[in-house]
Amino acid sequence: MTLVDRYKAVRRHTEDICSYLQTEDYVVQPVVDVSPPKWHIGHTTWFFETFILKPYFMGYQEYDASYNFVFNSYYETVGARVIRTDRGNLSRPTVLDIYRYREYVDEAMYRFLCHEPSPDVEELLVLGLNHEEQHQELLYYDIKYILGHNPLFPAYNKAYSSPKDEGQEGFINMPEGIYEIGHNGSGFCFDNELNRHKVYLNTYQISSKLVTNADYLEFIEAGGYQDFRYWHAEAWDWVKTTQVTAPMYWHNIDGEWHVYTFRGLEPVHLHDSVGHISFYEAYAYASWKGMRLPTEFEWEAAAPQFKWGKSWEWTESAYLPYPGFSKAPGAIGEYNGKFMVNQKVLRGASEATPPGHERITYRNFFHPNLRWHFTGIRLAK
Repeated sequence: MTLVDRYKAVRRHTEDICSYLQTEDYVVQPVVDVSPPKWHIGHTTWFFETFILKPYFMGYQEYDASYNFVFNSYYETVGARVIRTDRGNLSRPTVLDIYRYREYVDEAMYRFLCHEPSPDVEELLVLGLNHEEQHQELLYYDIKYILGHNPLFPAYNKAYSSPKDEGQEGFINMPEGIYEIGHNGSGFCFDNELNRHKVYLNTYQISSKLVTNADYLEFIEAGGYQDFRYWHAEAWDWVKTTQVTAPMYWHNIDGEWHVYTFRGLEPVHLHDSVGHISFYEAYAYASWKGMRLPTEFEWEAAAPQFKWGKSWEWTESAYLPYPGFSKAPGAIGEYNGKFMVNQKVLRGASEATPPGHERITYRNFFHPNLRWHFTGIRLAK
Protein backbone atom coordinates (compact mmCIF):
# COMPACT_ATOMS: atom_id res chain seq x y z
CA MET A 1 0.00 0.00 0.00
CA THR A 2 1.36 3.42 -0.95
CA LEU A 3 1.69 6.19 1.62
CA VAL A 4 -1.19 8.14 0.14
CA ASP A 5 -3.41 5.05 0.09
CA ARG A 6 -2.59 4.30 3.70
CA TYR A 7 -3.23 7.93 4.62
CA LYS A 8 -6.66 7.77 2.95
CA ALA A 9 -7.52 4.47 4.64
CA VAL A 10 -6.63 5.69 8.13
CA ARG A 11 -8.49 8.96 7.72
CA ARG A 12 -11.53 7.16 6.33
CA HIS A 13 -11.61 4.74 9.28
CA THR A 14 -11.83 7.64 11.75
CA GLU A 15 -14.84 9.00 9.90
CA ASP A 16 -16.41 5.53 9.71
CA ILE A 17 -16.26 5.28 13.52
CA CYS A 18 -18.08 8.60 13.79
CA SER A 19 -20.64 7.79 11.11
CA TYR A 20 -23.06 6.36 13.71
CA LEU A 21 -23.11 9.59 15.74
CA GLN A 22 -25.68 12.34 15.77
CA THR A 23 -24.42 15.92 15.76
CA GLU A 24 -25.22 16.30 19.46
CA ASP A 25 -23.00 13.30 20.31
CA TYR A 26 -19.93 15.08 18.93
CA VAL A 27 -19.87 17.86 21.52
CA VAL A 28 -20.25 16.11 24.90
CA GLN A 29 -17.49 15.92 27.54
CA PRO A 30 -18.94 14.24 30.66
CA VAL A 31 -15.60 13.93 32.53
CA VAL A 32 -12.05 15.19 32.09
CA ASP A 33 -10.74 11.92 30.64
CA VAL A 34 -13.29 11.96 27.81
CA SER A 35 -12.82 14.31 24.88
CA PRO A 36 -15.71 15.30 22.60
CA PRO A 37 -15.57 13.28 19.36
CA LYS A 38 -15.35 16.47 17.32
CA TRP A 39 -12.15 17.38 19.17
CA HIS A 40 -10.56 14.08 18.07
CA ILE A 41 -11.57 14.84 14.48
CA GLY A 42 -9.91 18.25 14.71
CA HIS A 43 -6.83 17.20 16.71
CA THR A 44 -5.82 14.38 14.36
CA THR A 45 -6.15 16.84 11.47
CA TRP A 46 -4.12 19.47 13.33
CA PHE A 47 -1.31 16.94 13.76
CA PHE A 48 -0.77 16.63 10.00
CA GLU A 49 -1.16 20.36 9.41
CA THR A 50 1.28 21.27 12.20
CA PHE A 51 3.99 18.66 11.76
CA ILE A 52 3.84 17.95 8.00
CA LEU A 53 2.18 20.67 5.94
CA LYS A 54 3.28 23.88 7.66
CA PRO A 55 7.00 23.03 7.86
CA TYR A 56 7.39 20.95 4.69
CA PHE A 57 4.77 21.92 2.06
CA MET A 58 5.91 25.12 0.39
CA GLY A 59 3.11 27.64 -0.08
CA TYR A 60 0.68 25.89 2.28
CA GLN A 61 -1.83 28.31 3.77
CA GLU A 62 -2.89 27.55 7.33
CA TYR A 63 -6.63 26.91 7.54
CA ASP A 64 -7.29 28.92 10.70
CA ALA A 65 -4.60 30.23 13.04
CA SER A 66 -6.87 29.84 16.09
CA TYR A 67 -7.08 26.07 15.54
CA ASN A 68 -3.57 25.61 16.91
CA PHE A 69 -4.90 26.83 20.26
CA VAL A 70 -8.06 24.73 19.99
CA PHE A 71 -6.61 21.40 18.85
CA ASN A 72 -3.14 21.22 20.40
CA SER A 73 -3.36 18.48 23.03
CA TYR A 74 -0.29 18.59 25.29
CA TYR A 75 2.61 19.81 23.13
CA GLU A 76 4.24 22.59 25.13
CA THR A 77 6.70 23.14 22.28
CA VAL A 78 3.88 24.12 19.91
CA GLY A 79 2.34 26.79 22.16
CA ALA A 80 -0.71 27.55 24.27
CA ARG A 81 -3.80 25.36 24.11
CA VAL A 82 -7.33 24.97 25.45
CA ILE A 83 -7.23 23.30 28.87
CA ARG A 84 -8.30 19.68 28.57
CA THR A 85 -11.26 20.12 30.91
CA ASP A 86 -12.62 22.89 28.67
CA ARG A 87 -12.81 20.91 25.42
CA GLY A 88 -16.52 20.34 26.01
CA ASN A 89 -17.10 24.12 26.10
CA LEU A 90 -16.09 24.49 22.46
CA SER A 91 -19.50 24.85 20.84
CA ARG A 92 -17.54 26.58 18.07
CA PRO A 93 -15.93 25.61 15.77
CA THR A 94 -18.95 23.54 14.80
CA VAL A 95 -18.86 19.91 13.72
CA LEU A 96 -19.39 21.09 10.14
CA ASP A 97 -16.49 23.56 10.43
CA ILE A 98 -14.18 20.83 11.71
CA TYR A 99 -15.08 18.44 8.89
CA ARG A 100 -14.38 21.27 6.42
CA TYR A 101 -11.00 21.74 8.11
CA ARG A 102 -10.35 18.02 7.80
CA GLU A 103 -11.23 18.05 4.11
CA TYR A 104 -8.98 21.08 3.51
CA VAL A 105 -5.98 19.41 5.16
CA ASP A 106 -6.62 16.09 3.42
CA GLU A 107 -6.65 17.75 0.00
CA ALA A 108 -3.35 19.46 0.82
CA MET A 109 -1.88 16.16 2.02
CA TYR A 110 -2.87 14.43 -1.24
CA ARG A 111 -1.02 17.13 -3.19
CA PHE A 112 1.96 16.92 -0.85
CA LEU A 113 2.16 13.14 -1.24
CA CYS A 114 2.20 13.36 -5.05
CA HIS A 115 5.97 13.46 -4.55
CA GLU A 116 7.84 11.01 -2.38
CA PRO A 117 8.76 12.68 0.92
CA SER A 118 12.22 12.54 2.44
CA PRO A 119 12.90 9.70 4.92
CA ASP A 120 12.60 12.10 7.88
CA VAL A 121 9.24 13.40 6.72
CA GLU A 122 8.01 9.91 5.91
CA GLU A 123 8.90 8.90 9.47
CA LEU A 124 6.82 11.81 10.78
CA LEU A 125 3.94 10.84 8.51
CA VAL A 126 3.96 7.23 9.72
CA LEU A 127 3.99 8.49 13.30
CA GLY A 128 1.00 10.68 12.45
CA LEU A 129 -0.91 7.70 11.06
CA ASN A 130 -0.20 5.66 14.18
CA HIS A 131 -1.18 8.67 16.28
CA GLU A 132 -4.54 8.82 14.49
CA GLU A 133 -5.02 5.08 15.03
CA GLN A 134 -4.52 5.68 18.76
CA HIS A 135 -7.24 8.32 18.61
CA GLN A 136 -9.52 5.92 16.76
CA GLU A 137 -9.38 3.66 19.79
CA LEU A 138 -9.88 6.64 22.10
CA LEU A 139 -12.93 7.60 20.05
CA TYR A 140 -14.49 4.22 20.85
CA TYR A 141 -13.72 4.71 24.55
CA ASP A 142 -15.15 8.22 24.61
CA ILE A 143 -18.22 7.46 22.52
CA LYS A 144 -19.07 4.52 24.77
CA TYR A 145 -18.67 6.69 27.88
CA ILE A 146 -20.82 9.46 26.42
CA LEU A 147 -23.66 7.15 25.38
CA GLY A 148 -23.23 4.76 28.31
CA HIS A 149 -23.74 7.60 30.77
CA ASN A 150 -26.79 8.92 28.96
CA PRO A 151 -29.79 7.98 31.16
CA LEU A 152 -31.50 6.43 28.11
CA PHE A 153 -28.52 4.12 27.34
CA PRO A 154 -28.84 4.67 23.57
CA ALA A 155 -27.15 2.20 21.24
CA TYR A 156 -24.11 3.34 19.27
CA ASN A 157 -24.68 0.68 16.62
CA LYS A 158 -27.24 -2.11 17.14
CA ALA A 159 -25.33 -4.31 14.69
CA TYR A 160 -22.02 -3.93 16.58
CA SER A 161 -20.33 -7.29 17.16
CA SER A 162 -17.68 -7.95 19.80
CA PRO A 163 -15.02 -10.60 19.14
CA LYS A 164 -15.50 -13.94 20.84
CA ASP A 165 -13.33 -14.78 23.82
CA GLU A 166 -10.70 -17.40 23.15
CA GLY A 167 -8.39 -19.46 25.32
CA GLN A 168 -8.43 -22.65 27.30
CA GLU A 169 -8.73 -22.93 31.05
CA GLY A 170 -5.45 -23.46 32.84
CA PHE A 171 -2.01 -21.95 33.24
CA ILE A 172 1.07 -21.83 31.03
CA ASN A 173 4.32 -22.78 32.76
CA MET A 174 7.19 -20.42 32.02
CA PRO A 175 10.73 -21.48 33.02
CA GLU A 176 13.19 -19.19 34.72
CA GLY A 177 15.73 -17.62 32.44
CA ILE A 178 16.80 -14.59 30.46
CA TYR A 179 14.26 -13.18 28.00
CA GLU A 180 14.58 -10.43 25.37
CA ILE A 181 12.04 -7.64 25.73
CA GLY A 182 11.22 -4.73 23.43
CA HIS A 183 10.68 -4.05 19.77
CA ASN A 184 12.90 -5.76 17.24
CA GLY A 185 12.90 -5.31 13.49
CA SER A 186 12.36 -2.63 10.88
CA GLY A 187 8.62 -2.05 11.36
CA PHE A 188 7.12 0.92 13.16
CA CYS A 189 7.16 1.15 16.94
CA PHE A 190 6.77 3.94 19.45
CA ASP A 191 9.88 5.16 21.25
CA ASN A 192 8.75 3.66 24.55
CA GLU A 193 9.12 0.16 23.05
CA LEU A 194 12.88 0.72 22.70
CA ASN A 195 15.55 -0.36 23.37
CA ARG A 196 15.38 -4.13 23.14
CA HIS A 197 17.03 -5.54 26.23
CA LYS A 198 17.36 -8.65 28.38
CA VAL A 199 15.53 -9.37 31.63
CA TYR A 200 15.78 -12.26 34.04
CA LEU A 201 12.51 -13.89 35.07
CA ASN A 202 11.94 -16.44 37.80
CA THR A 203 9.73 -19.43 37.10
CA TYR A 204 6.08 -18.37 36.87
CA GLN A 205 2.68 -19.41 35.57
CA ILE A 206 0.30 -17.25 33.57
CA SER A 207 -3.34 -17.90 32.75
CA SER A 208 -4.13 -18.86 29.19
CA LYS A 209 -7.53 -17.15 29.48
CA LEU A 210 -8.84 -13.82 30.72
CA VAL A 211 -11.00 -13.55 33.83
CA THR A 212 -14.68 -13.81 32.86
CA ASN A 213 -17.74 -11.93 34.04
CA ALA A 214 -18.82 -15.06 35.91
CA ASP A 215 -15.45 -15.20 37.67
CA TYR A 216 -15.64 -11.55 38.64
CA LEU A 217 -19.25 -11.85 39.79
CA GLU A 218 -18.04 -14.35 42.39
CA PHE A 219 -15.70 -11.66 43.73
CA ILE A 220 -18.59 -9.18 43.94
CA GLU A 221 -20.92 -11.65 45.65
CA ALA A 222 -18.18 -12.66 48.10
CA GLY A 223 -18.03 -9.05 49.32
CA GLY A 224 -14.80 -8.17 47.55
CA TYR A 225 -15.69 -4.49 47.35
CA GLN A 226 -16.38 -4.40 51.08
CA ASP A 227 -13.18 -6.12 52.31
CA PHE A 228 -10.13 -3.86 52.65
CA ARG A 229 -7.74 -6.83 52.84
CA TYR A 230 -7.61 -7.21 49.05
CA TRP A 231 -6.96 -3.56 48.19
CA HIS A 232 -4.01 -1.21 48.20
CA ALA A 233 -4.49 1.62 50.69
CA GLU A 234 -4.92 4.18 47.91
CA ALA A 235 -7.33 1.83 46.13
CA TRP A 236 -9.40 1.33 49.29
CA ASP A 237 -9.69 5.12 49.62
CA TRP A 238 -10.88 5.16 45.99
CA VAL A 239 -13.52 2.50 46.69
CA LYS A 240 -14.86 4.41 49.69
CA THR A 241 -14.81 7.76 47.88
CA THR A 242 -16.45 6.60 44.65
CA GLN A 243 -18.75 4.00 46.24
CA VAL A 244 -17.93 1.67 43.36
CA THR A 245 -19.39 -1.85 43.65
CA ALA A 246 -18.98 -3.33 40.16
CA PRO A 247 -17.18 -2.77 36.84
CA MET A 248 -18.00 0.34 34.85
CA TYR A 249 -21.22 0.04 32.82
CA TRP A 250 -22.67 -2.68 35.12
CA HIS A 251 -26.15 -1.95 36.53
CA ASN A 252 -28.12 -4.06 38.97
CA ILE A 253 -31.72 -3.85 37.82
CA ASP A 254 -34.32 -5.69 39.88
CA GLY A 255 -31.67 -8.04 41.20
CA GLU A 256 -30.18 -8.87 37.79
CA TRP A 257 -26.90 -7.53 36.44
CA HIS A 258 -26.99 -5.68 33.14
CA VAL A 259 -24.19 -4.01 31.21
CA TYR A 260 -24.10 -1.16 28.72
CA THR A 261 -22.68 -2.25 25.36
CA PHE A 262 -22.43 -0.55 21.98
CA ARG A 263 -25.75 -2.28 21.20
CA GLY A 264 -27.38 -0.74 24.28
CA LEU A 265 -28.19 -2.19 27.70
CA GLU A 266 -28.00 -6.01 27.85
CA PRO A 267 -27.87 -8.75 30.48
CA VAL A 268 -24.29 -9.49 31.53
CA HIS A 269 -22.92 -12.33 29.42
CA LEU A 270 -21.27 -14.51 32.02
CA HIS A 271 -18.82 -16.23 29.69
CA ASP A 272 -17.41 -12.99 28.24
CA SER A 273 -14.21 -11.58 29.70
CA VAL A 274 -14.78 -8.91 32.31
CA GLY A 275 -14.07 -5.40 31.06
CA HIS A 276 -13.74 -1.78 32.13
CA ILE A 277 -11.77 -2.66 35.25
CA SER A 278 -9.33 -0.31 36.98
CA PHE A 279 -5.88 -1.49 38.05
CA TYR A 280 -7.14 -1.19 41.59
CA GLU A 281 -9.91 -3.71 40.90
CA ALA A 282 -7.68 -6.02 38.87
CA TYR A 283 -5.16 -6.17 41.72
CA ALA A 284 -7.89 -6.72 44.32
CA TYR A 285 -9.44 -9.55 42.31
CA ALA A 286 -6.06 -11.24 41.86
CA SER A 287 -5.37 -10.88 45.58
CA TRP A 288 -8.76 -12.39 46.44
CA LYS A 289 -7.87 -15.37 44.21
CA GLY A 290 -4.54 -15.78 45.99
CA MET A 291 -2.67 -14.81 42.83
CA ARG A 292 -1.28 -11.66 41.21
CA LEU A 293 -1.06 -9.75 37.95
CA PRO A 294 1.84 -10.50 35.61
CA THR A 295 4.61 -8.00 35.07
CA GLU A 296 4.80 -6.56 31.59
CA PHE A 297 7.94 -8.61 30.96
CA GLU A 298 6.22 -11.84 32.03
CA TRP A 299 3.31 -10.94 29.75
CA GLU A 300 5.52 -10.29 26.72
CA ALA A 301 7.60 -13.44 27.22
CA ALA A 302 4.50 -15.65 27.40
CA ALA A 303 2.24 -13.85 24.89
CA PRO A 304 3.08 -16.09 21.90
CA GLN A 305 1.47 -18.97 23.83
CA PHE A 306 -1.97 -17.47 24.51
CA LYS A 307 -4.71 -15.54 22.70
CA TRP A 308 -4.78 -11.80 23.35
CA GLY A 309 -6.41 -8.72 21.86
CA LYS A 310 -9.94 -8.72 23.36
CA SER A 311 -9.01 -6.33 26.18
CA TRP A 312 -5.97 -4.37 27.27
CA GLU A 313 -4.55 -6.26 30.21
CA TRP A 314 -3.32 -4.59 33.37
CA THR A 315 0.19 -5.55 34.47
CA GLU A 316 1.97 -5.09 37.77
CA SER A 317 4.61 -2.91 36.07
CA ALA A 318 5.04 0.81 36.50
CA TYR A 319 5.39 2.75 33.26
CA LEU A 320 9.12 3.44 33.14
CA PRO A 321 11.75 3.92 30.42
CA TYR A 322 13.67 0.95 29.03
CA PRO A 323 17.48 0.99 29.24
CA GLY A 324 18.88 3.49 26.77
CA PHE A 325 15.55 5.27 26.19
CA SER A 326 15.93 8.81 24.87
CA LYS A 327 13.39 11.41 23.85
CA ALA A 328 13.46 12.91 20.38
CA PRO A 329 14.14 16.65 20.12
CA GLY A 330 11.27 19.10 19.81
CA ALA A 331 7.55 18.44 20.10
CA ILE A 332 7.75 14.81 18.98
CA GLY A 333 9.85 14.10 22.07
CA GLU A 334 6.80 14.97 24.20
CA TYR A 335 4.89 11.99 22.83
CA ASN A 336 5.63 9.35 25.48
CA GLY A 337 8.56 10.09 27.76
CA LYS A 338 7.03 12.86 29.85
CA PHE A 339 4.22 10.56 30.99
CA MET A 340 6.52 8.02 32.63
CA VAL A 341 5.32 8.67 36.17
CA ASN A 342 2.43 7.35 38.31
CA GLN A 343 1.01 5.11 35.59
CA LYS A 344 0.68 1.36 35.07
CA VAL A 345 1.51 -0.54 31.88
CA LEU A 346 -1.18 -2.45 29.99
CA ARG A 347 -0.33 -5.01 27.33
CA GLY A 348 -2.15 -6.56 24.41
CA ALA A 349 -4.85 -4.75 22.46
CA SER A 350 -8.64 -4.47 22.51
CA GLU A 351 -11.63 -4.89 20.24
CA ALA A 352 -11.32 -1.15 19.56
CA THR A 353 -7.69 -1.35 18.42
CA PRO A 354 -7.43 -0.71 14.66
CA PRO A 355 -6.35 -3.77 12.64
CA GLY A 356 -2.57 -3.84 12.24
CA HIS A 357 -2.00 -1.46 15.15
CA GLU A 358 -1.49 -4.22 17.71
CA ARG A 359 1.82 -5.95 18.54
CA ILE A 360 3.32 -7.89 21.42
CA THR A 361 5.78 -5.13 22.37
CA TYR A 362 3.15 -2.34 22.49
CA ARG A 363 3.17 -0.54 25.87
CA ASN A 364 -0.12 1.14 26.73
CA PHE A 365 -0.30 3.13 29.96
CA PHE A 366 -2.96 4.68 32.18
CA HIS A 367 -3.41 5.85 35.75
CA PRO A 368 -4.51 3.02 38.05
CA ASN A 369 -7.97 4.43 38.84
CA LEU A 370 -9.13 4.71 35.22
CA ARG A 371 -11.44 2.19 33.60
CA TRP A 372 -13.28 3.83 30.71
CA HIS A 373 -10.78 2.19 28.35
CA PHE A 374 -11.26 -1.47 27.35
CA THR A 375 -9.43 -3.37 30.08
CA GLY A 376 -9.37 -6.94 31.37
CA ILE A 377 -7.54 -9.24 33.80
CA ARG A 378 -5.06 -12.06 33.23
CA LEU A 379 -3.78 -13.80 36.33
CA ALA A 380 -0.28 -14.99 37.17
CA LYS A 381 1.31 -16.92 39.99
